[in-house]
This record gives sequence, C-alpha cells and structure tokens, in this order.
Amino acid sequence: MIDSTNYAAKTPLTQRTLAKAVSTSGVGLHSGHMVALSLHPLPVDSGIVFERSDLPHCPRVVAKAHLVKDTMMSSNLVDKEARVGTVEHLLSAVAGLGIDNLLIKVSAPEIPIMDGSAMPFVDLILSAGLIEQAALKKFIKILEPVRVTSGDKWAELVPFDGFELNFEIDFDHPAFDKQHQRTHLSFSTNNFISKLSQARTFGFLKDIEQLRQHNLALGGSMDNAIVLDEKGIINNEGLRYEDEFAKHKVLDAVGDLYLIGYPLIAQFNAFKSGHALNNALIKEVMARTTSFEVVTFDDIVNCPISYEHI
Repeated sequence: MIDSTNYAAKTPLTQRTLAKAVSTSGVGLHSGHMVALSLHPLPVDSGIVFERSDLPHCPRVVAKAHLVKDTMMSSNLVDKEARVGTVEHLLSAVAGLGIDNLLIKVSAPEIPIMDGSAMPFVDLILSAGLIEQAALKKFIKILEPVRVTSGDKWAELVPFDGFELNFEIDFDHPAFDKQHQRTHLSFSTNNFISKLSQARTFGFLKDIEQLRQHNLALGGSMDNAIVLDEKGIINNEGLRYEDEFAKHKVLDAVGDLYLIGYPLIAQFNAFKSGHALNNALIKEVMARTTSFEVVTFDDIVNCPISYEHI
C-alpha cells in the first residue's frame, strides 16, 4: 500500500499582478504640478515597468538598478529621453504587497508624492485587488555578505533565511530621540502594512528655500512630509510612529532594493544609508555573480517570507 501522506498536494508560490487597472493623481514633490498615475496588470515575467504617458510614443522604463542615474533626494530612473523620478515609495508598496508584474503609467517625470509615505499606494493597489499568476515567483537569495561604504555611511546584504531590515540614522537635532534612531523590520506583507507603510519622508525648514532655488521640493508641504524647524516637528499631528524617521529610511530601502529585479532573501543592515548607497549595494551584488542565486518555491510553506495580508 502507498502512503498517501507522502503525496500531499503542494501549493506553489506564484507571481502576482493586479486584478484590474486603477488610477489616482497627486502633486509631484519637486515640480509642484499635478501628476496622473495609473497601474495596470502585466503578464508573467514582465517585471515592473514605467510608462511616460505624456511623451510621444509613450516610452517605457524598466525598474532596474542600472537605470538609476540620479539619487538626489530620491531614486530616479532614466532611459534615453524618458525619466521617472521619486519611484521609491511606490516601489516600496509594490514590493510590500508582493507584486511581480506591473505597468505604471505616469503623466510627468515623477511619481506623485501623495502623503509622503507608501500607504496611499498600498490602498490604491488593494482597491484593484491582486491575482496569482501561472508562473513561480522568483527571489534573489544572498549567498555571501556584500557591503558598500561612503565615508562613515555603509549598507550591506548578508545571508538570512527571510528578509530582515535593520537601519540606524544619526541626526543631532532635538526631534530625533536617540532611543528611536534605530529600527528593525522582519519583512512580511502584514508587517509592511502595519509597521512601516505609513512612515513619511521628512525635511528641514531651513533647507526648503535652498532646494526651491534649484527647482526641488516645489510641491513639498506639511501635507506630504514631516517638517522640522530648529526646535522640533512643526506638523500639528506629530509622528505616526515613535521611530518614524528611521522607519521611513527603511521604507525607502525596501523600494530601492526592489530595483534589483526580484524580492530579496537576505538581511539588510545599514548606517546612514540613502538612495545612492542603496543603489550602489544592489549594483555590487549583481556584479558579484557568486554572491547570489535566483530561487523559486514549489511549495509556499518552504518560503521564509509571507505575502499574506489581512
């Protein structure tokens, strides 16, 4: 007699896209202009693709690290005449919800800033719904430590059975409680939504005028950022998390790291890292072919990362 328990049905971990198209609009952080944004399903193995709907022939830009050409205040993709900037918050939401294939149409050179966090994008995606696709989900599994440095700043990816992020910032300012300049996230979709997605970008009032002289942050306001003067936070609502400043850096990192092309199975550790160093890290990983492998899971129970959400 054959023991049927050895032949229990497996549930493969498959790729994911949207159930239907969905759209929204918002202010561009740097331009200050209204931007139309729409998200559309794509077939398996398409990846994340941006489309500039306002340009002739609607050129497309793939979400890949080698196309990051500018990291001043945000991650900006450039391919020939097409530029798509401030992609990290939307990509963080896309990564957080486990989406593998997606077309992002945008009517300007930047993604709208919304409230400065990833939560509006999470809500938008969930309003469309998610569907599983008939192909295995691919991951990049880190096999050996990779670290990049810039002065006293550093970021690294090391082998880990799951996806864990540890980040430390270092700001000498009354609003930055020393106790909360470190934060940690054990990544899952539920943890991303509840513990990270609402963390907003932040900036200093003294820097705004200088930025605007360079045509940056023209759309920035207390509606889409935590703003600090010399004494503290000037937003009436205060912080959403005690460690919101550090959490936002992790939120950025989740989006920046997704430009490697697949979800990571690794531990990410960083000190004072930003968009430039995050991008340098994944480029260094891709340059070291022995540092990673692409893996899939033919049974969801074997995957160390959960993409279920409540």
